[in-house]
Amino acid sequence: MNNTQIEKNKNTKEGFKPEILVFCCNWCSYAGADLAGVSRFQYPPNIRIVRVMCSGRVEPVFILDAFQRGIDGVLITGCHIGDCHYISGNEYTRERMKHIKPLLKNLGIDARRFDLHWISASEGKQFAELIRNFTDNIQKLGPSNIPKKLGKIEIICE
Repeated sequence: MNNTQIEKNKNTKEGFKPEILVFCCNWCSYAGADLAGVSRFQYPPNIRIVRVMCSGRVEPVFILDAFQRGIDGVLITGCHIGDCHYISGNEYTRERMKHIKPLLKNLGIDARRFDLHWISASEGKQFAELIRNFTDNIQKLGPSNIPKKLGKIEIICE
């Protein structure tokens, strides 16, 4: 298979490997991801985890920026409601993220490309299952129609 065929395969649903960004809170969901790895629970390797101290630190603009750069799916994971190490950070996240799916739809991005889940530190198996299911759903949707701009950093000095 030559380079053109490989590139063509990446852009079809059959050869498509989605690029997924996962925001994990430090205290619960990142620990759950770590447990999944230590326990050798299998999940697709095409996710990139961004570790944040609390899911409440994830700004909606981070999600929009990821999609603007061509990411195929964005997932936010945090502590279960009522179990946040920062008291109500995850409740804050839940309220703010209610607006993301309608906003994505208005922007022409399939809202199924974004999701929010609660994972505790002891739920490594659930983390792996969540990643598998989310990846499968994104794979069925196919590649994002926004061109990839990964790795591009713009610094504007005024």
